[in-house]
Amino acid sequence: MEKKTHRAIKTPRISVRVLADYMAASEVSRRTIVRDCKYRSIARNVQHEDARLGLTTYFKGGSTGVSDLLERADFVRGKLTDTDFEKFTNEVNADYLVRFAQVAHKVALPSADLMAARRYEPILVEGVELKFQPELTLQRTTKTNKVRRGAIMLRYAKGKALAPKIGCYQSAAMLGFLAEAEKGENSEPERGLCLTVDAYEGIVYEAPSDSISVFKNMRAACATIAERWEKIEPPKGAVL
Repeated sequence: MEKKTHRAIKTPRISVRVLADYMAASEVSRRTIVRDCKYRSIARNVQHEDARLGLTTYFKGGSTGVSDLLERADFVRGKLTDTDFEKFTNEVNADYLVRFAQVAHKVALPSADLMAARRYEPILVEGVELKFQPELTLQRTTKTNKVRRGAIMLRYAKGKALAPKIGCYQSAAMLGFLAEAEKGENSEPERGLCLTVDAYEGIVYEAPSDSISVFKNMRAACATIAERWEKIEPPKGAVL
């Protein structure tokens, strides 16, 4: 019996992060992105959990500075492992922390309260389940006692800066998601509080001024994804 390599996702589903990649991609790359969303590889992927934990602690003020990030990097790199994959994952996370420590001084965040990330249920956008899980939640109260909310998402790729258009797309998607997910609540999402942080370069991308029209284009893209989903073929050689 052949070893399974992928599992098929029956209903259209995409994350805010991947939707941003899709919007900035060529047509050929878009097909690959959607195919990979429908047919998920079973192979283990490197996760950045240790690095994200270090950075969220840093942002919330539980860290005294970049020295704590470097100490955490040393701790992560020295963790006991059972497999080469675990060791490689630790090395990637440690490198992530070290790199951010080098550019942390460039990261300027707006004046707002930073809190633990809220858990969001997916919302349905033109037939596609859109998922969103930020690293942190931002909130501020205006002089007229109105609550404004936002969130921070981190992006990191070793040796590579995040493309500005992807950062802007992602922050616009965050704003659009929050506007849908928090309808009826005593708060509103704010463009300047929806932030994508490129942890490799230390650049912060806030939702652009035309985010409303950008999210409308994302809606149209989701409709196209939903229409094509059923006919998307698995990768060559995939065993489901």
